Amino acid sequence: METTITGGIAHVKLNRPDKLNGLTLPMLGELVAAAHHVRTNKAVRVVVVSGEGRSFCAGLDFGSVNKAPAKIIPAFIPRPWRGTNTFQEACWAWRRVPVPVVAAVHGHCYGGGLQIALGADYRYTTPDAEWSVLEGKWGLIPDMSGVQSLKELVGIDVAKKLTMTAEMVCGERAVELGLASEVSDDPLAAAMDLAHELTTKSPDQLAAAKRLFNRSWNTSARTTFRRERAEQALLLIAQNTAKARKVAMAKAGARAEARAAVKYSPRVLP
Repeated sequence: METTITGGIAHVKLNRPDKLNGLTLPMLGELVAAAHHVRTNKAVRVVVVSGEGRSFCAGLDFGSVNKAPAKIIPAFIPRPWRGTNTFQEACWAWRRVPVPVVAAVHGHCYGGGLQIALGADYRYTTPDAEWSVLEGKWGLIPDMSGVQSLKELVGIDVAKKLTMTAEMVCGERAVELGLASEVSDDPLAAAMDLAHELTTKSPDQLAAAKRLFNRSWNTSARTTFRRERAEQALLLIAQNTAKARKVAMAKAGARAEARAAVKYSPRVLP
């Protein structure tokens, strides 16, 4: 794992290219630690997750994991304060990060790697990337938060078929199904472009939008309306909202200059 933070953008890179970024138990722990670190670092405005080499992530490295069977059981036991075990938290922790998380997928995106990608808020993929809920090949199910992510992103029929068949789909098909968000020949560059654009927005607004959608996607309209009001009430009095408003009200010719000059404060809420 490699994490760098530049200009408010945290770039989290899976860096085991000789093994197609196959996941080991230490890597899962590092993913959890990286997510928890950027979650509490208010200097971070956006997170980009990518893979080094010719793959995003080919999933769990069973050969490595099976060499340490005594460590599997502790990693499998959920932490009661968060409701996930280490395998699940390595993917779901990115949903808990209060800033946008963008995944850049190329090459292989299998099993646990797919579940990491689904933990992001937006996913770019090359057209020829290979996506698969590969656990079905081994007689297993996606248990690294994959079922929860799949039910939020695709229809139940699609989720069942992908899980039961372990079918491999290309990046273009992944976008059609809802697994990925957008096709790009250079997903990392596209992810960085989006990240830079998002750093020009109010960090309070970004956090509120992510929090609101994550918490309200499957709730009643009444609950969503209540949460909308609560989030908006905070934003209306936030300093960053005033700064964003000033940029928005700048004349068209001066707007780019105003956007470059604005200095947003760290987000109010964690």
